[in-house]
Amino acid sequence: MKTNGDRRLGGANAPSASPHAEAFSVFADALDLFHAGEVARMRALADLGRSALREARRDGVRGMASDMELRSVAAEAAGMARLTDRRLQGEIDHAMTVIDDYPAVFEAWVERRIERGHVDVIVRVGTGVPDEVRGSFADAAIGVCERDVPSRVRGALEVLAARVHPRSFTERHTAAAAERCVRVFHGADGMSNLVANLPTVIAVGMLDRLTQMGQSVKDARVATGPEDGVDAAGSSAGMNATGATGATEMDAAGAEEPTDTRTMDQLRADILGDLVLGGAPVVDPTYGADRAGGLGAIRARVQVTLTAETLVGRDEHPAEAVGGALIDAETARLLAGQVTEWDRLFIDPVTRTPVEIDTYRPTMAMKKLLTARDQHCRFPGCRRAAIRCELDHTIDYALGGHTHIHNLAHLCQRHHSMKQFTRWEVRQVGGGVLEWTSPLGRVYREDVPTPAVCFTTDTTDTTDPPPDDRTGGTTPPGPPPF
Repeated sequence: MKTNGDRRLGGANAPSASPHAEAFSVFADALDLFHAGEVARMRALADLGRSALREARRDGVRGMASDMELRSVAAEAAGMARLTDRRLQGEIDHAMTVIDDYPAVFEAWVERRIERGHVDVIVRVGTGVPDEVRGSFADAAIGVCERDVPSRVRGALEVLAARVHPRSFTERHTAAAAERCVRVFHGADGMSNLVANLPTVIAVGMLDRLTQMGQSVKDARVATGPEDGVDAAGSSAGMNATGATGATEMDAAGAEEPTDTRTMDQLRADILGDLVLGGAPVVDPTYGADRAGGLGAIRARVQVTLTAETLVGRDEHPAEAVGGALIDAETARLLAGQVTEWDRLFIDPVTRTPVEIDTYRPTMAMKKLLTARDQHCRFPGCRRAAIRCELDHTIDYALGGHTHIHNLAHLCQRHHSMKQFTRWEVRQVGGGVLEWTSPLGRVYREDVPTPAVCFTTDTTDTTDPPPDDRTGGTTPPGPPPF
């Protein structure tokens, strides 16, 4: 995404036509000053760190002496900045890492091709990248960051790091899986965190199943409720031996019985405890052999995307758990062998982005395709998930716009309304790329989010107009990922 934007001269969208032109000019100047200050601060912090190391190693001393000198310098600088010395030392370490280990990334930031947030994400993701491939990772990462905002590049950078690593993702996953464990971290107010380090597909499946169970409990509470003689714990209320008076007392107690007001987070936590300690969710009113459709019948759903090449074993590239993270190829193939339903997407052989699905008319399958393509709201900088957005006709259907993937994109309610009722304009320029024009005349290019299993460092010209129909395209579909 071009965050600085291009200006159009003349016309209604010219900057001079905006009542906010002067305020935007002041804001632009402030951004320039802030950027210059951040760059100067990082250079100064790195210089402080180097100075401390030089002083400590002046006589060939290393180890603890180096650390003590760095601590002393950090404490002094922290007093000047009114920060804690630990935080300041962390900033010194980060500054030296950026400038010394990622010089190309630092230079791209200085030139404002990327933002400070991009720099931090690149360094964080690059922690596990070996030194021998760090340079190629950094160069490719810059290209990714130039096309999107910092909050949306981490996934693509993680895939890139996995691709450039000399060891395959499958090998590293096998080693990591051997370290799986469960730990307890005690907190305040009688609470503790139970943390399980598990393979991604297991963790995502557990969360999905707990969510389904929680919803089942909520539905059962609504269906049975106190009026059916079932209290909040799921047990039947007993009759009082005093006859009519007892019945009145029971009715009064039932009327005062509070409803189940637990949030979904609370339900998931309670059910997890029930499953682990009791073998079954003891709060489940549908549990029992005489009840069809109990919680035991609920199975987790994990949506996995992988390429055809990975499916047939031609490569070991990781697959992606939608809403989760990367999955090793062996696990993805094992899951693929257990399903009975497939959604086949055709992939453009050049851009490696989904372009069509088997069904020509707009169906649920097409919605799935667009969800896989967009992943989130397509307004610049918005990260609201596509499943929580609305499918918008870029050219209004009432004005002749086709219900076609080249005329559809996900927009959240906020930005959908803004497109309809403000002077923001959008057009699709091909390949799923959206071009937004602000009321001030600035142009922002919103590229298609990079699919984790189809990452490529090449940039391709996607300025060709989209075809009017399926037969009008000039690029044949590539192999389908499943």
